Amino acid sequence: MEISVFLNNIKQDFIESCNLYHQNQIGNSITIYKDENEFPELDGYELAIIGVEEDRNSLDNKGCREAPNAIRKSLYQLFNHWKDIKIIDLGNIKTGFGIEDTYFALNKVFMTLMKYRIIPIILGGSQDLTYPIYQVYENTGKLVNITSIDSRFDIGQDEEELNSNSYLSYIILHQPNFLFNYTNIGYQSYYVDNYSVDLMKQLLFDVHRIGKIKNNIEITEPLIRNADIVTIDTSAFRAADAPGVKYNSPNGFSSEDGCKMTRYAGLNPKLTSIGFFEYNPSYDINNITANTLSQMIWYFIEGFSLRMNDFPTQNSKDFKRYNVRLEDVSDDIVFLCHKISGKWWMDLSFKSKDKERYERHHYIPCSREDYDLTMENELPDKWWQFYQKLM
Repeated sequence: MEISVFLNNIKQDFIESCNLYHQNQIGNSITIYKDENEFPELDGYELAIIGVEEDRNSLDNKGCREAPNAIRKSLYQLFNHWKDIKIIDLGNIKTGFGIEDTYFALNKVFMTLMKYRIIPIILGGSQDLTYPIYQVYENTGKLVNITSIDSRFDIGQDEEELNSNSYLSYIILHQPNFLFNYTNIGYQSYYVDNYSVDLMKQLLFDVHRIGKIKNNIEITEPLIRNADIVTIDTSAFRAADAPGVKYNSPNGFSSEDGCKMTRYAGLNPKLTSIGFFEYNPSYDINNITANTLSQMIWYFIEGFSLRMNDFPTQNSKDFKRYNVRLEDVSDDIVFLCHKISGKWWMDLSFKSKDKERYERHHYIPCSREDYDLTMENELPDKWWQFYQKLM
């Protein structure tokens, strides 16, 4: 299907308004879909920027549909350090007559990009757009992992219609279900009730309070390394660094935290999409939020430029293997450490009930601290969590 029918080009007058004075600025050095009569060939591109001007299913955040071009304006002005990375800006998804039309268009565009092995960088719009992105993976037949950087879980209330506050329930309940794991990074307890936390744990999902993460942002690296989809709610960041959301908070991640986490996302060879949602330019101050998000995207590209194939495979010789025997545990806890990148994994391939279905999830990203904990005769929670998923 020709995806140009779903996309609006970037207007020349917008590009001229972006203050592009240097040839190495991103706006001057990537391919931009400018001419509506000449859609670019997709062969060879690795990253694609796509805006979605949609807020009809936002929960009381009308105006976030204006975010894509506001982010672009900041992003285009940053300098491009990756001449070997082919990036294209495909413009904005055409807003459908109904919200389902926009979802359909996003789904079809993403499906085409996946065939070309192009990773979309999605500029929303509201976070319910994660749902049609997730649905694309149904066609792959693979189980996938979602990592959400968010102050809330977005599971909504019973029988709540699909919106930015309930999209996760629709993903969990979608049939056929192909969600293997969901990870939340940075939930804030005063926004989340205990029932929701308990539910996440019963579903064997990863949920991590911001207080735990803030003290050591590096612990997010293995959490993000396990993701196929990363979805980011701008309200996860403190108001000082991201005032451009309706319900901003004095607490949250800093812009520096965000840049580190998106760099981890870029480094992840498993990741196939990333989305930035809920930014509302009408609440922004001096473009602070647009600058924060554009710099996070810059660091995502930086991480992508440094990607290496350090994902474990059966009988790979690129890893050091450590077998740890624990008291009262019948099987060895097996760790793998990549000889070059130094990244750690736990090998649970021996427990998979369906080798083909779960093949992509036999190796669980972890840290050196998990290995050290096991050496002290303590079983990591992460090992037990995924062990139960694979039994």
